Order: sequence, then structure tokens, then C-alpha cells
Amino acid sequence: MGKGNSRTVATNKKARHDYFIEDSLEAGIVLKGTEVKSIRQGKINIKDSFAQVENGEVFLNNLHISPYEHGNIYNVDPTRKRKLLLHKREINKLIGYTAQKGYSLIPLEVYLKAGLVKINLGVAKGKKLYDKRQDIAKKEAQRRIERHMSPKY
Repeated sequence: MGKGNSRTVATNKKARHDYFIEDSLEAGIVLKGTEVKSIRQGKINIKDSFAQVENGEVFLNNLHISPYEHGNIYNVDPTRKRKLLLHKREINKLIGYTAQKGYSLIPLEVYLKAGLVKINLGVAKGKKLYDKRQDIAKKEAQRRIERHMSPKY
């Protein structure tokens, strides 16, 4: 099943600016019913979130899902720890990455796929300030080239 029938709910644009993304994989999230309803409305913030491997399981921290308006007593803490659903071999691969110095697990996007909430988790290495400057310089150069190549109106 491809990504043809999926709908992106949230993306972490800052992740590609702050990190080199080495690898990425898809994971499911364990959620409560009212959280799914909030995500369907787009009330989710993944900007400051990160994942950690604890006791052979992967947990997502600081993922903010706003409480559902009509949820009353069924609403849960918006920033609670959420378990990610991965195969054992995928978890072992992530353990290998995070054992290396400087690697983090960063969510890149949250989307709905066949009615289920999925997260694209990236294995990332932090960029230094000079790396960010190089990226900005490349973007500027590309913009200048495109501006000169486009026909004048």
C-alpha cells in the first residue's frame, strides 16, 4: 500500500533545517479515541517532540495533541508519553543508531493512512551552525539561478 491514500496532518519543517536525516521509517502510535478525533481536525504539534528507546520499546515525548472540544472526561494529558508501534527488528535498528553519539529520533510528519494515524520517524544527526549557513547559501544561489533563467515579463 503506497502513500497514495494518505493525508498529511502535520509536518516538522524545522527538522530538516536543524538535522541531517539519515534514515526514516513509518510507525503507528498508540492513541486514545479523543486524540484521534483531535488529530483528524489537525490539532497536533510535532515541532518539539522526540522519540526514545526504553526497555525495548519506543516512546514519543512532547507530542502535543490539543484536547478534543467534545471529549469532556475522556480527554487525556495533551503532552503525555505515547508508545510507537514498530517491529522488533526496526526497534533493534533504532537502538543501533541511537547508541552512536549524536543521533536522535525526530518525528518528520504525522499522517492518516487507511484510517490509521501513522508517524514518519527520522533518525537524525544535529547540524552545526556552519552547516545551516551552507544550506541557506545553496538555497539563495538556486533562487538566483532560477530568477535569471525565468523569462522576463
